[in-house]
Amino acid sequence: MAAHLKKRVYEEFSKVTQVLHEEAPAKKLRLSKPSKSAALHVDLCKATNPTDALQFLLHFARKPVETESVEGVFRILLEHYYKETDNSVRLKIASLLGLLAKTQGFNPDCIVDDAINSLSNEKSHQVLAQLLETLLLIGCQLPDSPAVRPRLVQVACKHLADTYFGVRMKCLQLLGCVGADDHSAAAKQDGAVRDVQSIISNYFADQDPRVRNAALKATLQLHERGIKIHEIIYDQACLLLSDDYEQVRSAAVQMVWVLSQLYPESIVPIPSSNEEIRLVDDAFGKISHMVSDGSWMVRVQAAKTLGSMLQVSPHFLEQTLDKKLMSDLRRKRTAHERAKELFSSGEFSSGRKWADDAPKEKLDTNTVNLIASGACGAFVHGLEDEMFEVRIAAVEALCQLASSSPSFADKCLDFLVDMFNDEIEEVRLQSIHVLRQISTHITLREDQLDTVLAVLEDSSRDIREALHELICYTNVSTKECIQLALLELLKNLSKYPTDRNSVWKCLQFLGSRHPTLVLPLVPELLSTHPYFDTPEPDMDDPAYIAVLVLVFNAAQWCPSMPALFSDHTFRHYAYLRDSLSHLVPPLRLHGRGLDLAESQCGSGSVEAAQSFLQQSLNRVSTIQNLEAPGALDLLDLTIRDLRRLGELQTELLGAADFCATFLSCHLLLIKALQEKSWNTAVPLCLKQNVSATAAAQQILEETYKLEFLYSGLDHRQVAAVRHVRLQAKALQLVMAARFQQGLDSLNSSCEKFLQDVESFQRLFVAEVPHLHSNSFVEKLLELKPRLSLLKAAELLKILQSSLRQSSLLLLTLPQQIQRAKATIIEPTGESDNPLRFTSGLVVALDIDATLEHIHEPQNTVKVQVLYPDGQSHVIHPKPGDFRKPGPGRHRLITQVYLSHFAWTEPSQIEVRLLLAYSCSSTSTSVSSAFSPSKLSWSEVVDALPAAAEAPVEGSIPLSKPVRVYIMPKPARR
Repeated sequence: MAAHLKKRVYEEFSKVTQVLHEEAPAKKLRLSKPSKSAALHVDLCKATNPTDALQFLLHFARKPVETESVEGVFRILLEHYYKETDNSVRLKIASLLGLLAKTQGFNPDCIVDDAINSLSNEKSHQVLAQLLETLLLIGCQLPDSPAVRPRLVQVACKHLADTYFGVRMKCLQLLGCVGADDHSAAAKQDGAVRDVQSIISNYFADQDPRVRNAALKATLQLHERGIKIHEIIYDQACLLLSDDYEQVRSAAVQMVWVLSQLYPESIVPIPSSNEEIRLVDDAFGKISHMVSDGSWMVRVQAAKTLGSMLQVSPHFLEQTLDKKLMSDLRRKRTAHERAKELFSSGEFSSGRKWADDAPKEKLDTNTVNLIASGACGAFVHGLEDEMFEVRIAAVEALCQLASSSPSFADKCLDFLVDMFNDEIEEVRLQSIHVLRQISTHITLREDQLDTVLAVLEDSSRDIREALHELICYTNVSTKECIQLALLELLKNLSKYPTDRNSVWKCLQFLGSRHPTLVLPLVPELLSTHPYFDTPEPDMDDPAYIAVLVLVFNAAQWCPSMPALFSDHTFRHYAYLRDSLSHLVPPLRLHGRGLDLAESQCGSGSVEAAQSFLQQSLNRVSTIQNLEAPGALDLLDLTIRDLRRLGELQTELLGAADFCATFLSCHLLLIKALQEKSWNTAVPLCLKQNVSATAAAQQILEETYKLEFLYSGLDHRQVAAVRHVRLQAKALQLVMAARFQQGLDSLNSSCEKFLQDVESFQRLFVAEVPHLHSNSFVEKLLELKPRLSLLKAAELLKILQSSLRQSSLLLLTLPQQIQRAKATIIEPTGESDNPLRFTSGLVVALDIDATLEHIHEPQNTVKVQVLYPDGQSHVIHPKPGDFRKPGPGRHRLITQVYLSHFAWTEPSQIEVRLLLAYSCSSTSTSVSSAFSPSKLSWSEVVDALPAAAEAPVEGSIPLSKPVRVYIMPKPARR
C-alpha cells in the first residue's frame, strides 16, 4: 500500500514538472568570440615605448575586424589616441580610424561625434590632416545624411586657414565630397547660407600648387555630384591655365571644359576690346592654346578635350588647321564704317606729310585677339608633336569633330592623310581607322589617294587590312584614281599573297561604289580589242580574278557594261559565280545562255521560307507513334528539305539546320528502337546491337552540337535538346545491360542516370508541362517515387518500354538562332610543295581564319593538328590573336608550331578549328535525392555528388580540315 502510494505521488509530481517545463521559456545559447577591442587594449597597455605601440598597431591592421566589433575597437583606439604623446603613434591610430570607418556593413553614424571631437586639441599638422582624412572617409560613407554633412562642412571651413598644405588639401577634399548647393537645406548653418563654391574658389590662388590642384578637383567633384558650377569661376579657371604646376593646368583644362558645356551660349568680353564672343568659343581657343603646353600629359588631355567640344563655331574650328593668324583675329571694319569714322573725325590726308594717315592707336595683337594666337594651328601642332600619344589624341579629336561637321572633315583630310606616313605603327593604324569613320563625308583626290596607297607596302598585316577596309568605303573622284588603286592593290597582291581575300573584297566594294568610273576602263582592264582576238587569260592567276571581281561588281549597276565583254569573259563569269559567289554578284546576261540572275532575297521570300519551315515542323508533329508506317520516310524527307532550305536562304541557315539536326537525332533513335532487334537474342543480332550503341553515341554528340554550336536558344529549346540527350543515355544504359555488363558497373550507371533525371526535373521543371504529353521524361517523373526502390533489372525494363512508347517532341520554331562556323583562309591546302624543316626542330605554320557567331572565342576556340601517325595536338591561341572586325564576327591570325621526327617522304597533316565546351548536368549544386537506404543496388553513395557535379568536357569540329604537306628532314651530322 505504501509502495503504491509512493508510486502515485511520483507520477503526479512528474506530471506537474512536465507542465512547468512546457511553460518555461526556452533558454538560448549565445556563441561569443573573443573581443578584439579587449585584446587590442591589452596589447596597447603592454607597450612600454612608441616603437612597441607601433608594432602592435601594425600587427592589428593586418587582421580583419568583424562588423559588430568595429565600434568597440574605435573607442579603444580613440582612448589610446588621447593618452599617447608620440606623433607617429597618433598618426597611425588616426589612419586605423579611417580604415575602420570603411568596414563593409558598418554604419559610421555613431562615431562621427568622437571623430570630430578628436580634432579640437590636436597640434600636429600631419595628425590633423590624417584625422580629416578619416572624416572624409566617413563623409563618403554617409553622403546623404542631413545631420552629418553640415557638421563636416563646418569642420572643413574651420581648418581651412591652417598653415600646413596637407590640412588645407584635406579640407578642400572634404568640401568637395559633402558640400551642397547654396539653395539646399543641408548647406544652411545657423540661419546663414554657406556658399561652398565661393569658399573653394578662394583657394584657386593659394600659394601652394597642391592646394590649388585640390581646389580645382573639389570643384570638379561638386560637378560630378550634380551641383551646377557657378559661371563666375570661369575667369579664375582660365588664369590657372598658365600655372607653373602641371597638375594644376591639367585640372584647369577640365574645369574650363565643364563650364563650356554648362554655359555654351553665354557671352564673355574680350580683354582690352569692345568685342564679345560665346563662352564655348572662348574656351575652345584657350584649350587649343594648351596643345602647345610644355607637359606632354597636358597636351594629350587638351587634344582629347577639343574633340568633345562639338558646339564651337565653324570659323574657330577651322582656324585650328591654319598656323597663320587670320587677320590678327580681329573683326575687320567694312569700307563704309571706315569712311564714316573718317568723315566724323573731320580729318583727311593731304598727301604732303609722310604717314599722316597712319593709325593713331598703338595695337597690341596679344590683347585684341578674339582668341589666343596659340589656338591657330592647334591640331597642326598636335599632329606634329614629338610624343606619339599626343598625335594619337589629336587624330581622335579630329575624328570626333569631323564626324559632326562635313565641311571640317573635308578640310582636315590632308592632315589625316599625312599621318599615314608616321613613324609609329599605332599612329598610322589609328589614322586609317579615323579616316574610315569619316569616309562618308570625303572624296579622295588623286594625290591624296597616292599617299594613302603607299601604305600598302607596310609590313604590318593589320595596317594593310585596315587600309583595304578604308578603300572599301571611300569615294574617289576620277577614273585615274580607280586605275591607280587597282595597280597598287595588284602590287600588294604580288608582294603579300596572303592578302588575297582581303584585296578581292576591297575590289568588290570599289567596283560597286564606282560603276561609272570603271566603265571606260573595261577594254583596258580585260585587254579586249574591237577587231582582233586577244589571248584568254589564266583563271588561276589571282591578279586576273581581282580584275574580274572589280569589273563584275561594277557591271551589276551598269547594264551597258556586259556588251564590252569577250566570250571567254562570260565563261569566266559562270566559273567565278560558282566558285566565289560571295564576291561575284548575279548579273542578267540575256542571249548568252547565261541568264544567271538570281532573285534578291526580299522580305517576301524570307517570309515564305519561314512559313515553309513552320509547315515542316507542323507536319512532323503529327507523328504520334514513332513506329508508325511512313514515319521514317516523313522524317527523312523533312530533314532533307530543311537542310536544302538552309542552303538557299542564308537568313534561316541557323534555324533550319538546328531543326534538321534535332529531327535527325529522333530518326537515329527510331532506327535504334526497331522491333526486330529487340525481340531477338543478343548473339543472333549482334550487328543490330552494335549499330544501336553507335546511334546512341552519335545522338549524344549531336545534342552537344545543338546546345553549344547554336546561339540564341531559349530555355524551352534547351530543355528539348536535354530531353533527347536523356533518351540517348537511357538507350546506352539498356544496350549496356544487353551486352551483359558487370553488375557493379551497371549499378553505378543506373545511379548516375537517376541523378540525370533528378537534375533535369530541377532545371526544367517549368518546361516539362510544355513537352509532349507522352514524352519520355513525363513517364519517368510519374514513376519517380518508385524508381529509387527498384532493382537495376526492373529499372532497365521500365526504361526500355518508355523509350519504345515515347512520342516525338514538339519543337517550337526558333527565331534568332545563329550557327557558329569558322573558315580557314590560310593555309589553303592547295599547295603541292611540302613545308620542309629539320626533324626535332619546329616550324611555324600561319593560320588565318574567320569566326562567326562565337561568343568569347578567346576561351573556346582551339586549333587541332592531326599527324599521319595518329598523333593529335591541340593548341590554345593567345587572346591577342583574336580580332573583332564587326558584330558577331571575329578574326583569328596566329601561328602553330609543328615538330616531328624524320619522314621518308612528304605527308599531309590536317589542321582544323575546334569549339571547346564544358557541360554540367546541373547549373546549381546537386543535392542527392537518393539516400543509401533507398538505393538498393549500390553501396558507394558518398562519391555520387562529386561525380554528378563533374562537368562533361569535349570539343566540336568548327571548320573543315585543311591538309598541309610537311617534310621533316633528318638532321645533318
